Amino acid sequence: MISLKKRQSGFTIVELLIVIIVIGILATLVIVTFTGIQQKARDNQRQTDVAAVASHVEAFNAQNGYYPSLADLQSSAFLSASLKGLDPDALIDPKGTALAGTTSATAYGYETTGCTNTTATSATNQCTGFTLTATLEAGGTVVKKSNT
Repeated sequence: MISLKKRQSGFTIVELLIVIIVIGILATLVIVTFTGIQQKARDNQRQTDVAAVASHVEAFNAQNGYYPSLADLQSSAFLSASLKGLDPDALIDPKGTALAGTTSATAYGYETTGCTNTTATSATNQCTGFTLTATLEAGGTVVKKSNT
């Protein structure tokens, strides 16, 4: 009698575990890299937004002789009438919070100087300077100050 041993084909448990571990390591690397890329993109958006808002506020000052107050920049009517070329989304941090009086991890900060009442509109309270700030996720802040 001839004994015929059938050869089993397939993968061993060890081989399958090694493949699963390699796939897990690759997936982790992709997730970490993707998160870093998103963070850099949001930081670039913050820098672009701060520069755009600062340039529009400077243009408003050149035309009117004073800087708008925080209350003005929070008013959609003021934005559409006085800062026509500014995208309203430029006042909102990429993480989703609108312009505020002080900067935070999720909001741009806009502070005026030379005003008697920083919450009043510029029609009754004309400011002589401003500071616009944004906190970067990678660390640090972007600060734009008035030219005067």
